Amino acid sequence: MRHLKEKILNKESGIILYGLTPPKICSEEEKNHQIATKQIERLTGSPIDGLILYDLQDESARNNSSRPFPFIPTLAPEIYSNNYLSALDVPKIIYKSVSKFTPEGFEDWIRKNDDEYIVFVGAPSGNYTSGISLKQAYEISKKYHNSFVLGGVTIPERHSVKKNEHIRVCGKIESGCHFFISQCVYDVNGTKNFLSDYYYNSINNNKELVPIIFSLTPCGSRKTLEFMKWLGIQIPDWLENDLSHSNNILSSSLKACKNIATELIEYCSEKNIPIGFNIESIAIRKEEIDASIELLHWFQSVRNEFK
Repeated sequence: MRHLKEKILNKESGIILYGLTPPKICSEEEKNHQIATKQIERLTGSPIDGLILYDLQDESARNNSSRPFPFIPTLAPEIYSNNYLSALDVPKIIYKSVSKFTPEGFEDWIRKNDDEYIVFVGAPSGNYTSGISLKQAYEISKKYHNSFVLGGVTIPERHSVKKNEHIRVCGKIESGCHFFISQCVYDVNGTKNFLSDYYYNSINNNKELVPIIFSLTPCGSRKTLEFMKWLGIQIPDWLENDLSHSNNILSSSLKACKNIATELIEYCSEKNIPIGFNIESIAIRKEEIDASIELLHWFQSVRNEFK
């Protein structure tokens, strides 16, 4: 099986990732090891090319509504990777929020970090002024690009409003990004609008298309649904109604995720747009985590359809 780096640099479709949030920073050492052991057991032997480890930020400045779940800082993803997940023999993709750094501190972090895959994340809102900007992070990191594979974040929901997400993506490619991971997708038509503009803009400007990895998240309760909306995930009214009134919201959500994936695979296969999928669980309930693993293994059965 080809290595993740080769798949990314060859701009291949079919990459499958799984996303995890590290434990709370206040958790005891023993509990962290227990959590990691369970995660390793779930993912050992699974059909993933890599594991994403998120770097959570407090997004309250972006949203005036009260957060459905309280924000608690988590362990740095690179620390969780190195100290707790080394037994899981898959590439780790480290998210790093750059707005917490000064220019000197950020360069020092890059110089000392030995992770092969890094995704820079900007400030949670435009009102956040502490630390460096995403643009500064890309500029500072240029001389270190040969030491890691750089990824970027794309948010298809922004395209529905600003109509320029494809331009953002192309700008990040010029800054060194080799692949992108999206925010969770529930609005398949809005996502296809972004993909269409990304495709035709790249073709018209003779630019190569890099892999876009779309995140899918099973939703197992109305509170999780509320949290997803708070995070900025767009859910079409009809789908929100169906999920809210479902006798089994988790089963209905899983079906929706599979339908979204199938439609995106079909659309992108026709245009040879390289895509993949990242499966995650934003909740900590066992049922929702199990559903994310079920979805992960479903992809094994459809993987050849978009390679």
